[in-house]
Amino acid sequence: MKKFILITMIVPLFLAGCDGDTDPNGPNGFIQIKGSDTIVNAEQMVAENFIKIYPHIAIAVTGGGTGVGIASLINKNCQIAGASREMKSKEINTANKYGVHPFETVVAFDGVAVIVNLNNPIDKLTIDDLHNIYTGKIKNWKDLGGKDIAFVLLSREVSSGTHTYFKEQVIQLGKKTSKEEFLPGTLLLSSSQAIVEEVVSNEGAIGYLGMGYVSGRTKSLMLDKGKGYFSPTVPNVISKQYPLSRPLYFYTDGDPNNLTKLFVDYALSEQGQQCFKSSGFVPLKDNATENK
Repeated sequence: MKKFILITMIVPLFLAGCDGDTDPNGPNGFIQIKGSDTIVNAEQMVAENFIKIYPHIAIAVTGGGTGVGIASLINKNCQIAGASREMKSKEINTANKYGVHPFETVVAFDGVAVIVNLNNPIDKLTIDDLHNIYTGKIKNWKDLGGKDIAFVLLSREVSSGTHTYFKEQVIQLGKKTSKEEFLPGTLLLSSSQAIVEEVVSNEGAIGYLGMGYVSGRTKSLMLDKGKGYFSPTVPNVISKQYPLSRPLYFYTDGDPNNLTKLFVDYALSEQGQQCFKSSGFVPLKDNATENK
């Protein structure tokens, strides 16, 4: 358990640039970015490159989950909320009551990967299989043709946008009227890296995370939602053939302006989009080109 806490505490990053050769009259100030753990590494990479251009702007990038970022935006404790899901109507209504008017910017695309231990013989599942696993309708890998090992269900915690997305698309199968929940006893972990570590060490484990956390240490399953089995790869997310494909967002208070606009514009630039691509996500240009 201690290793999970340490990993989580590494996520916050403070960046401040200084360079004697830069224009002392250039933009200066502070930007606070909070929210999604899914894209926090990409945000940090964008920030590191951004301050090479604007060294007098300090940036603090912290995770904690989409819900944390949105709450911080509503409370005016950050300028940008990173999110792996859309803001909910009730969050927007609450923001408006506090004089905050959320503005949504799509910054990249993602596929939510479902991962298992490398020794697990299962290579593919349907979305219905996943639903049955996470709602307790089946209990053991042998029910799917695997080993006689009980499922160990892993999930992100409830403040995570990925948790909300997975709940809506898998637990509730996209039905807005569904009240189904994760099976009691599902382990709620504080970060995607914590899910990776548990899957690596536990042959019965199954978890989910953004494709930026996919590595050779675990196996990513092929998924099917009635159109064939597809892996969480860039081409399959671009084509939307992978069934758990989604946008990733920045939320700001109104149209980005001043320092916030500089940062958002940079994140959307070719250089900024390369940071998302290097972090394992699908940049906007790739998605737009494929879908013309």
